[in-house]
Amino acid sequence: MTAQRIDGKAVAAELREKIAGAVAELGERHGLVPGISVVLVGEDPASKIYVGSKNRQTAEAGMVSTQHTLDAATSQAELLDLVHSLNDDPSVHGILVQLPLPDQIDSQAVIQAVNPAKDVDGFHVVNAGRLATGLPALTPCTPLGCVILAKHALGDLSGMEAVIVGRSNIVGKPLAQLLLRENCTVTLAHSRTRDLPAVCRRADLLFAAVGRPEMIRGDWIKPGATVIDVGINRIPTEDGKSRVVGDVAYAEAVETAGAITPVPGGVGPMTIACLMRNTVVAACRIHGVTSPLDS
Repeated sequence: MTAQRIDGKAVAAELREKIAGAVAELGERHGLVPGISVVLVGEDPASKIYVGSKNRQTAEAGMVSTQHTLDAATSQAELLDLVHSLNDDPSVHGILVQLPLPDQIDSQAVIQAVNPAKDVDGFHVVNAGRLATGLPALTPCTPLGCVILAKHALGDLSGMEAVIVGRSNIVGKPLAQLLLRENCTVTLAHSRTRDLPAVCRRADLLFAAVGRPEMIRGDWIKPGATVIDVGINRIPTEDGKSRVVGDVAYAEAVETAGAITPVPGGVGPMTIACLMRNTVVAACRIHGVTSPLDS
């Protein structure tokens, strides 16, 4: 068996095209242009690349994107002042404070300072609580992208046994809530789960989000299962350089799984697309109009 490759780049491109159509419709019908503001503190290389990609893709979709770049020595009080000003800015519908933040800043304090209605990362406790209780919420982008990819590969997920390896607030926990909404039977496992390989082998849907390179081996996977690999790990190569791998041993897994996301090119491209989707949804909710993305 050779697994079907789930092309995250192609699925993300389809979603961005749908978002661009929604943005155009909102402009024509309501004079509404969704706007997102990104705050970048310091010079983290990966963050700069991500923010640059986001700015380009949002502009291509017809959205307004602004960036606030602050020095690495910025104080928490200064950052919170900026967040409060963005909360009060009616042209800003989405606020993203790029993580990680410098050591002198309490990330949780900053995340909770963002207006939940503009929390397009979906990290605020209000959005987490609304998601957990089945109410409309802005959902963390990576878990949302995972579910979209799984449905792209399988269609209806109802009744499937889903195992998530990783219990973070950013991926594992919100992903469990989203899968429950899809009527899956969900197990939230982690690195200390007893007999983790056996737990993984139960899964019709296996999500790897533990942050350990190639931890999930091929013989941990149920034959024909769908595997969504969230991990992005850089490991050294023999020539002194490095390469990016996921949390799943891809070369082994592809021989057992029915479908699998590659790394890179799987979940990663979905994150920005889902961030853009959240911004459109937030703009519509703030202005009391129906989102074209709900249709």
